[in-house]
Amino acid sequence: MKDHHDPEYAALPGEENDSPEFGRRGSTGVFALIAAAMSLLVVLAVALSGGGGGGAVEEGVVDVVVRGVREGVSEKSSGVRLSGGAAHPWSNEELIWQRTAYHFQPFKNWMNGPLFYKGWYHLFYQYNPVSAVWGNITWGHAVSRDLINWIHLPLAMVPDHWYDMNGVWTGSATFLPDGSLVMLYTGSTNESTQVQNLAYPADPSDPLLLNWVKSKANPVLVPPPGIGSKDFRDPTTAWFIESDNSWRVTIGSRNGMTGFSLVYKTKDFVEYELLDGVLHAVPGTGMWECVDFYPVSTTGNGGLDTSANGPGVKHVLKVSLDNYMNDYYAIGTYDARANTWTPDDPVADAGIGARVDYGKYYASKSFFDQNKGRRVLWAWIGETDSERTDLRKGWASVQSPPLQTIPRVVTFDEKTQTNLLQWPVEEVEALRTDAKEFSDVKVIPGSVVPLDVGTATQLDIEAEFVIDEAELERTVEADVGYNCSTSAGAAGRSALGPFGLLVLADEDLLEQTAVYFYIGRAIDGSLKTYFCQDELRSSKAKDLVKRVYGSTVPVLHGEKLSVRILVDHSVVESFGQGGRTCITSRVYPTKAIYGAACVFLFNNATEAVVTATSVRVWGMNAASVPTMLS
Repeated sequence: MKDHHDPEYAALPGEENDSPEFGRRGSTGVFALIAAAMSLLVVLAVALSGGGGGGAVEEGVVDVVVRGVREGVSEKSSGVRLSGGAAHPWSNEELIWQRTAYHFQPFKNWMNGPLFYKGWYHLFYQYNPVSAVWGNITWGHAVSRDLINWIHLPLAMVPDHWYDMNGVWTGSATFLPDGSLVMLYTGSTNESTQVQNLAYPADPSDPLLLNWVKSKANPVLVPPPGIGSKDFRDPTTAWFIESDNSWRVTIGSRNGMTGFSLVYKTKDFVEYELLDGVLHAVPGTGMWECVDFYPVSTTGNGGLDTSANGPGVKHVLKVSLDNYMNDYYAIGTYDARANTWTPDDPVADAGIGARVDYGKYYASKSFFDQNKGRRVLWAWIGETDSERTDLRKGWASVQSPPLQTIPRVVTFDEKTQTNLLQWPVEEVEALRTDAKEFSDVKVIPGSVVPLDVGTATQLDIEAEFVIDEAELERTVEADVGYNCSTSAGAAGRSALGPFGLLVLADEDLLEQTAVYFYIGRAIDGSLKTYFCQDELRSSKAKDLVKRVYGSTVPVLHGEKLSVRILVDHSVVESFGQGGRTCITSRVYPTKAIYGAACVFLFNNATEAVVTATSVRVWGMNAASVPTMLS
């Protein structure tokens, strides 16, 4: 391996990135690669969709047709113009490598949904049985004992009534006091009006929930006066109000560019009363979809049932912004009597403050896992390549069990009192193997240090870094207004950063995904820490959207800088400072694949010596995703 310790090391090469990014509403799943059998399925899918042995693709700018606007939903599309270069001639070998090994992924197409019932975790996902693009949306179904290893089941619900003829969309489950289960979901009618429908298990004693019955009362909710027919979707899990012995459910909507959530009251989930006002509204945020509303304990008591309220409880309002394809959250106080939620910090309100994840992460959904007393979060990881490439692959979008990504446990950060913490569920650690440890590795300015970790396409990495306090005090260079997204990424240089790890990198560093910290000093002398993820050099292919993602991350006095990174082929999920700031990327290397993928420590600062006090790297086994034959 080449020596990358040269103190005269030049800044990492830059790369133009002027591509717009567009997203798609829905959810998709990341599914574990099942050795040769799954590889064969993908090869067949690619062949059937027009990808020949060499994967020849016509040269020129990638053009796509955006159908989402007229359908009333967002649609996956990487934009009219990607990197501005010729389309990459993706080979079957490259496309097969992209498929993940321990994130859940359906056999093909898009995903959605979550709950725990009679010993099984259930994922219901939006699925197009006939194509890798949006349309003909049904509910696929998978179950798991541990949130990691999944079993595919027959379709749960299909668009077969006038009130859901154009799609069975996002839904949420609610458990009633007697243990029974009801499901509210959005249907797109034969006239493309968004309505809310009720469904329930045909056989409540069946732990696999194989069959569902749609209520004869459907649709149970239609857009109220003043609400657009395509601006009324995604009912939340209901919460119970003891004072009037009734349930509440909120649904996302908008008025022009003001996003808000309506609240309905019900006793039986068939008849509803629209309450006065709105739960909350934020101007300039546009349509709110996939709204999530849930309590968190401020006293370390774990996850809370959705109906919890009172002393020691805050409420999280999470909104998915259709206009921007990002998920935001804010923490505040819920007043059930007034039917209002008030953010703790109006400057960091829902839709304008903290992001759930600063990368390619959308339509997140949480549920209370009564099995382990925790709140678990999922979200959709969209593709950032072209729709044409999706069709050649025969599958599209990554998502873990319930709505994308590896499931995360969500808790209130008792130390900062201002943000949430997100951390991968403990079950994923059962996949760890072949641990490698490195201690007190000094990384001098302008250097790159290779880590001998063996196969580096499926990893779980935990690392801690420190900079000597004396060096921090000596550095006087001001860096006002640093922003991960508008910076040069890992190639930029300042006195105190960037530094961190390079994953999915080839030996020559022609391809790399950088996960790093950057410390900036304000004019008043205070320090601010940024946590970023740089995709600009993640692939030599041009027909991709490549960005630098990230934001500030709170670092309290005496804390080391810490990061956890889950690498799974084309997915990189990173958690800064115990999950205070999270970033998810889809990357598509052409060189750093299979045995050519490497891991490096790097320090592109100009002054600071960084010490990696601890780096632990585990290989990750593939999850199991068999098909249950009916």
